[in-house]
Amino acid sequence: KKDTKVISDILLSGWLTHGKYTTKFENSFKLFTKSKYSITVSNCTAGLHLIFLALGIKKNDEVIVPAMSHVASAHSASYTGAKVKFCDVNKGDGNINLDQIKKNISFKTKAVVVVHMAGSPVKDVKEISDYCRKKKIYLIEDCAHALGTKINSKHVGNFGDASSFSFYPTKQITTGEGGIVITNNSKIFEKIKRLKAFGINNDINKRKIPGKYDVLDLGFNYRMTDFQAALGFFQIKRYNSNLKKRQMNAKLYEKSLSGLKNVLFEKYNRNNSYFIFQIFVDKDKRDQIVKKFQKLNIGCSIHYAKPINEYKFYKKDKIKKFVNAKFYADSNISLPTHSSLKPMEIELICKKLEELT
Repeated sequence: KKDTKVISDILLSGWLTHGKYTTKFENSFKLFTKSKYSITVSNCTAGLHLIFLALGIKKNDEVIVPAMSHVASAHSASYTGAKVKFCDVNKGDGNINLDQIKKNISFKTKAVVVVHMAGSPVKDVKEISDYCRKKKIYLIEDCAHALGTKINSKHVGNFGDASSFSFYPTKQITTGEGGIVITNNSKIFEKIKRLKAFGINNDINKRKIPGKYDVLDLGFNYRMTDFQAALGFFQIKRYNSNLKKRQMNAKLYEKSLSGLKNVLFEKYNRNNSYFIFQIFVDKDKRDQIVKKFQKLNIGCSIHYAKPINEYKFYKKDKIKKFVNAKFYADSNISLPTHSSLKPMEIELICKKLEELT
């Protein structure tokens, strides 16, 4: 109710962008992730695009991207004219690993994207970070699923040069559409800050005379509104409670599904933020199960039904067969973990899975 009241106040104030809640949200997000800088953007994909631009990624550069992710992980690099080079992932968690990266490195490689798939941390991200630094290759973390995901108490997004988070309606917190970039590099921060607002050199509230400014870059209109930021600000304040409930729900899934031989899943991990609880079933039964769940009004989804390199847009070359990414795509089902989910609902979901598998 308090959130709704504040949104109403902002709408009535007429100050819909560049407001105080944008700053509040950015500051709160910095504290939550323990990063030096954060900046709101219109969505996670815009954030990734801005990161690539700020790092100077350009046409004919190569960017390594895991084959199992949302297409945005690849599109955001493609916007710059760079060539996306896909690689396979781990069978269990769908995440990229250092060995796969090493197999795909060339003299043209300028950046690597790691995706913390479904909230599960990329286990060797520290080793990947060290390797990229040694090779003078940029590391970008796609944290669309990973708010609250940590590795040795360090929040993901702080291992690479910069990272982007998503606040799409299905995510752990939402601003309708929206995202945020974090970085510990002041130059990257300043560049993104300009690029997200047309390349203008100073903020609206810092101009001595309204309308007087300079334009330093070919920028974009990738800003978040202040009422969206207010939604994010109040939710990040409550998020630790939300996160604990998601992790508790994941434990319940693990307990309830442990006896089912035909349902595979990763062992519970307290560092996982559990955007969703990912299971794997017989590929010939997967779509039938999803359809049955829809009829039963059980919310579920597939993340994702194809490796990115098999989408028509990226089928420009001969399709590489990424065995693990293909397994993941063919057999995954995303089960709900949201904080309003009740234990009896989880028990019902698991009971239906037992019947259907």
